[in-house]
Amino acid sequence: MDSFAWIVALFLAVLLRYELDIGLINFAGLGVLIVTAVATQLIAGWYMALYRGRYTFGSIHEARILIAATLIVCVVTSIVLSIFIGELHVARSVAVIAFPFAALTMAAVRYAKRLYVEGKPTFGDEAQRTLIYGAGFLGNSLAHRMVQDPESPYVPMGLIDDDPTKKHLRLSSVGVLGGGSNLPEIIKRTKSTVIVLAMAHLSTKRIREISESVSGLGVKVLLLPPLQDMLSPDVNDSKGGLKDFREMDVADLIGRAPVETEVDQIAGYVRGKRVLVTGAGGSIGSELCRQLHSFGPAALIMLDRDESGLQQTQLSIIGNGLLEDHNVVLADIRDAESLNAIFAERRPEVVFHAAALKHAPLLQMYPQEGWKTNVLGSLNVLQAARSVGVETYVNVSTDKAASPTTALGHSKRAAEKLTSWMAGETGNRYVSVRFGNVLGSRGSMLPLFTEQINRGGPVTVTHPDITRFFMTIPEACQLVIQAGAIGNGGDVLILDMGEPVRIMDVAKRMIEMSGRKIEIKISGLRPSEKLHEQLTGDDEVQASDSHPKISHTHAQPLNPADLNLELWLQRCKDEAGPEAPSIDESDGDVAAGA
Repeated sequence: MDSFAWIVALFLAVLLRYELDIGLINFAGLGVLIVTAVATQLIAGWYMALYRGRYTFGSIHEARILIAATLIVCVVTSIVLSIFIGELHVARSVAVIAFPFAALTMAAVRYAKRLYVEGKPTFGDEAQRTLIYGAGFLGNSLAHRMVQDPESPYVPMGLIDDDPTKKHLRLSSVGVLGGGSNLPEIIKRTKSTVIVLAMAHLSTKRIREISESVSGLGVKVLLLPPLQDMLSPDVNDSKGGLKDFREMDVADLIGRAPVETEVDQIAGYVRGKRVLVTGAGGSIGSELCRQLHSFGPAALIMLDRDESGLQQTQLSIIGNGLLEDHNVVLADIRDAESLNAIFAERRPEVVFHAAALKHAPLLQMYPQEGWKTNVLGSLNVLQAARSVGVETYVNVSTDKAASPTTALGHSKRAAEKLTSWMAGETGNRYVSVRFGNVLGSRGSMLPLFTEQINRGGPVTVTHPDITRFFMTIPEACQLVIQAGAIGNGGDVLILDMGEPVRIMDVAKRMIEMSGRKIEIKISGLRPSEKLHEQLTGDDEVQASDSHPKISHTHAQPLNPADLNLELWLQRCKDEAGPEAPSIDESDGDVAAGA
């Protein structure tokens, strides 16, 4: 086609040069000129990879190379005409006149083919009619990908964008049909069954608004993952590469915006240091290990009594679960002797203490188990840390430690006070970090609701007005690590949990997303359970910190010598009330303490 373009262009140029007088044309000379132009075009085009499949057909990059190749042909033919004008009897200006005709013809052919291919995409019979919300870079890329892939399971019916200036804009032959306010009408008109949210930074509030606007229309809402997830290979996925979008879940409706982590601050106290994480097999501990690993510690010591949890954590970090790594440690924080031996051998410089019992109703029935793990176990870790001169110690706490009313809250509050006392004893950065519920952790609300829905119901909610704070596990761990960089000894750092979420609303959204009719049963508040949690205690003063999502208060130091188990049990029993299950006091071997 490019050769034919030069033949046509040179013939038109000669006609124009001689004012359409065919009798003045030397066809032999014109033939030599055509052969020269075609040969030069093929050589230049091959050398510049125009004919070797390097450039996307009909793209700007191909057009730029095409112009360069035709310019080379124009120069070469002009030189030939200048040298052999006496033999060819063709005007020297012919090559210059032919250049725009040849370039435009080549470009027009390519663009026509591109329009034809993109204008008549073919899709499978099962491809779903899809709307793309967002006509920016991501939306354009997604529309182009759908149009170009004949095996795409999604047929792009149109783009949605709230910018009125983009109305009637077409991207990859897909038009912008309107804004979010017109979404229900556009869904009905296009008979779409899928909406893909293709925006880089979409707030939870906006996701909720879009979800509610299409509620009841039988439309599935999909989300694009963050860019780092799209481009980063998964250690569990040998293929890696670009990931597909995923279905929206309830975590997106009550989740939060990404956290801006001060990497330089974190790297200053983690990189090149020996870091130990207790509870490394749990939801928080395992995510802490994954994030800490990326900051390049000299050693990452993962400690837990749950061997299966340790295996899963190791698998997620290094891609195997052989449990042969020296940094995978099986131990119980209740065993002070074992902890001291491990700390003496490994000599950690930074400790994240995430090991704990966390189920409030169970600990309310068996408070001594919470005492042994959350109080005495934490004390064991603190004492082991002091024995080897740990520089930074971060105790992972809970919002239930603020004005505690349960055995869980009291045990975690005691751990905060013990951490504050140890900070004063060592003069080092020993801090606690307090936050509420995390989405998706083992035994948390979302997995339980999901299981109840899968069983056909009912979904149990303790009170129609009960609220809780929620945070994603990655965000919580990012802020926990960040807190270790900005906290002062004895501080209780409080993570910004945003607005509390009404549990009844979450249950309704999950049932609606399941597409099933499930009953919601009100089970009633449990003994000592708060209707609304708080992050700061009634006797505490919360002050802002340098980080926009972290504030702090100070825990009153508690000397381990003042621990008294009998007083602690009595306090838990008194606050539980007369209707609470009986508190287990059968273990008489526990040393005195609360």
